[in-house]
Amino acid sequence: MTTKAHPSQVLKEPPTLIAKAPNGAIVRRARSAQIVPINPHNYSPTKSQNDALFAPVSTARTPGLVYAAAKWVLDFGLGLILLIIATPIILMAAVAIRVETKGSAFFIQTRLGKDGKPFKLVKLRGMFIDSRTRFASYYDYSSQKDLEFCFHHEEDPRVTRAGKFIRKTSIDELPNLWNVVIGDMSLVGPRPEIPEVLALYGPYREEYLSVKPGVTCVSKCTGRDRLTKRETIEFDLGYIRDRSFGLDLKILWKTFRGVVLRHDVF
Repeated sequence: MTTKAHPSQVLKEPPTLIAKAPNGAIVRRARSAQIVPINPHNYSPTKSQNDALFAPVSTARTPGLVYAAAKWVLDFGLGLILLIIATPIILMAAVAIRVETKGSAFFIQTRLGKDGKPFKLVKLRGMFIDSRTRFASYYDYSSQKDLEFCFHHEEDPRVTRAGKFIRKTSIDELPNLWNVVIGDMSLVGPRPEIPEVLALYGPYREEYLSVKPGVTCVSKCTGRDRLTKRETIEFDLGYIRDRSFGLDLKILWKTFRGVVLRHDVF
């Protein structure tokens, strides 16, 4: 049985949503000061627990201008360097995709950015070009009544052979660096959501859209593809409420390690 990761496995100084009880048990703290014990080896939250965890807050700390300036410099400077380094890898992967399947090697999709502004996300295509037609049930997000579902599947018939490799190594997301350089995204932030799924976010939709989306976030280096959508949002809300430049650097380092070790990615 696969265990799910916990934020304590990611950050030495986790967000304030995470704490430890006197008996050593890991707990997750809502902003209302309600403490909910959690078994990190078998986390399956109840609806009432999640209602507390996901309650919208108005007291989240807003970083100042220094953080905003430092983050912009990091995004543009490091993003540009990484994009230059990654370009040969992207081109080689694009050739492999085109050799195996017909259609563009790049996948461009409308996502929602800061304040709900739509933009075109660029990725390498890891699925068959006609997967939306052949496997329509995988895209029926309207049938989801809650967020207790996994967005990624360990065995996915939509994914090509080249796609399995570029997804496992995260090469498929390297073109996201272009979105970072032009200002649509940040290196660190909640993953940009598609409009159909964001409709399920309910009362925390506005908070999720209050920051620029990123290439990686806490959820990307903590459980990643094994997380349910609800768990992903919980980790990312924790980041939004406690973000700092130091936390961004920690997430980037943990992401690098996770990509090298290929943890929890399908």
